[in-house]
Amino acid sequence: MEKFEQFNKSFIDGEWTEGKNGRTVEDRDPYDQSLITTFSLASLDQLHKAFETAKEAQKEWGKTKPEERLEILKKASDYLRTNREEVVGIVSRETGGSVIKANVEFDLSLEYLEASFNLVDKVYQHREVQSSVEAKKNYVYRLPLGVITSISPFNFPMNLSMRTIAPALALGNTVVHKPDTQTGLSGGSIIARAFEAAGLPKSVFQVIQTDLQEIGDEMLTSPHSGLISFTGSTPVGQHIGEIAGKLLKRVALELGGNNPFIVLSDADVDRAVDAAIFGKFIHQGQICMIINRIIIHKDKYDEFVQKYVERVKQIPYGDPKDPKTIIGPLINERQADKAMEIIEQAKAEGNKLALEGQRMGNLLTPYVFVDVDNKSKLAQTELFAPISTIIKAESDERAIELANDTEYGLSSAIFTNDLEKGRELGLKVESGMTHINDQTVNDSPSVPFGGTKASGMGRFGNEWIVEEFTVTKWISVQTEYRKYPF
Repeated sequence: MEKFEQFNKSFIDGEWTEGKNGRTVEDRDPYDQSLITTFSLASLDQLHKAFETAKEAQKEWGKTKPEERLEILKKASDYLRTNREEVVGIVSRETGGSVIKANVEFDLSLEYLEASFNLVDKVYQHREVQSSVEAKKNYVYRLPLGVITSISPFNFPMNLSMRTIAPALALGNTVVHKPDTQTGLSGGSIIARAFEAAGLPKSVFQVIQTDLQEIGDEMLTSPHSGLISFTGSTPVGQHIGEIAGKLLKRVALELGGNNPFIVLSDADVDRAVDAAIFGKFIHQGQICMIINRIIIHKDKYDEFVQKYVERVKQIPYGDPKDPKTIIGPLINERQADKAMEIIEQAKAEGNKLALEGQRMGNLLTPYVFVDVDNKSKLAQTELFAPISTIIKAESDERAIELANDTEYGLSSAIFTNDLEKGRELGLKVESGMTHINDQTVNDSPSVPFGGTKASGMGRFGNEWIVEEFTVTKWISVQTEYRKYPF
């Protein structure tokens, strides 16, 4: 079994490399502030080297046979399975996530990795399309895009890194990846170690442990990269989009969310409460897909609020290393301060609390606001904390209107006993994903994952990621000499 704390370096050109920036960052458990490891930060020159060597390595990696890429992907999967217990422990400690959350993240990361096995033969294959020119054959190929820039966040670091890295490598691309250093092991080093152990050629996948103070926008502006894959906040995504637009680079952006959970007039309230508890409080609400607004038809409102609040009071909180814990700490003191500012401002503006929580270090117990105005700052803010906002809707139609009254459009959910009606209304919700009789936190490599409006561009998931991570090439063959008009 590996001791992953030792991999507290960047992985550049096939070597575990001390950062030359001259500064370090401490990777601490957000619950008790115990030190996990210390990263030496990579310099700008080291970042440039990573991109340059990735560009060179892609020339050979892109030519490898599908069977070779498949073997390495399978060996990486085997490595992670062998080290599951240690990996799950690191994920829980770095993120402050519960044991349940850490296992969910590990399983989903593996699912993305193993789904990429099916992508290795999607490049260099061709299909023939009809031609209007006599004796011409048209062939359409998909080729590797080249070098992909990958940037992942702190909340689901392993999964949100793997869903870019694995398909990118399977399709013959190379990757330069920057995790958040708060979760540098689970978001970067563990993945690099898995591929190193699997025999991935050097420079095909590289991890840069550094910060923006050192590198600025160089992850985005490198002339060697053809696509930027980013998961994080909408303001940062807008900045990336602006830079990529000027450079004519592709982007795959999964950004913020203000996800509605809609309970219609015919819904089963008990089942809706079950779903809302999970979809609001998994990982303390620190998920882009988390339920942000609970919108309830007036006929079900009082019953839902009463049952929901009673259930929320019973959620165990504390040290996430305790298997019984559901709610652990937010990722750092700054995020906890931000959550408390939102709560205090909401109270000052007259929002009604059905349940008031408390703060203990970085840990917040749940807060539940009721009778919230959908146009209030509270309702229109992406909360990223264990804070519930419950909104009353006068009709089912009004519930959909309220759901759509946001700049975001990532995930959504509708509870109803009329499944056909649910599907029809689902088409009216302005989000990339709508789940009927489920909560908003769902992910899978077999579906088109992504948002609309301010929630992002592009789609993850096997069939759709091929479009994102390859280039289309048309080759025509004139089988008989062509006669031209002049």
